[in-house]
Amino acid sequence: MIPVSCLLEVVFDKIRYSRDTKLSIALVLLGVGVCTVTNVSVNTKGFVAAFIAVWSTSLQQYFVHFLPRKYSLSSFNLLGHTAPAQAASLLLVGPFLDYWLTNKRIDAFNFNVPSLVFIVLSCTFAVGTNLSQFICIGRFTAVSFQVLGHMKTILVLILGFLFFGKEGLNLHVVIGMIIAVVGMVWYGNASSKPGGKERHSHSSRSSQQKHGSESSITKVRRFC
Repeated sequence: MIPVSCLLEVVFDKIRYSRDTKLSIALVLLGVGVCTVTNVSVNTKGFVAAFIAVWSTSLQQYFVHFLPRKYSLSSFNLLGHTAPAQAASLLLVGPFLDYWLTNKRIDAFNFNVPSLVFIVLSCTFAVGTNLSQFICIGRFTAVSFQVLGHMKTILVLILGFLFFGKEGLNLHVVIGMIIAVVGMVWYGNASSKPGGKERHSHSSRSSQQKHGSESSITKVRRFC
């Protein structure tokens, strides 16, 4: 989702990334790909679902950052306005989408106590994830949230190896984790530097103002 989020910021917000920022993002993607991608198989349903998921999530995260700035909303106000619509759309579309992808109906699932407990836990964690998402994206940007969010992927892999055994842990997984973490540190350093990530329109306006002020000073000097 990082390339799509970058594209949205470049197209709509006129964001310009420095060379170091671009390279750090590429390094993060390389590291995550090395440690997570093991077997690739593509089919039509999976491709369509992945395409819709990537673009819808990227657009949602972009507007989470855009709308509070436009309407002067806090993260909690925006979450309170959007959460009911998201929940309603999930309840309406989710069962049909699950059946289309898995050929299994939700009402045919055997609900028992353990499954209900894990459903409640999953919903609870989802609320916390939504809160952190709205707070972080409202303060930073969707790209920064995605880059830092890959640390969650690394931690999930590490905890999985600790609690469920070291099956699947090998040298290229460890190397991928190290590459991803180095890319995250590099991104934080590169994006925080002047020119690492800036709006093109703002920089153009600043240069025009600077040129105008220099012209006015020159005119005053000539007049004097």
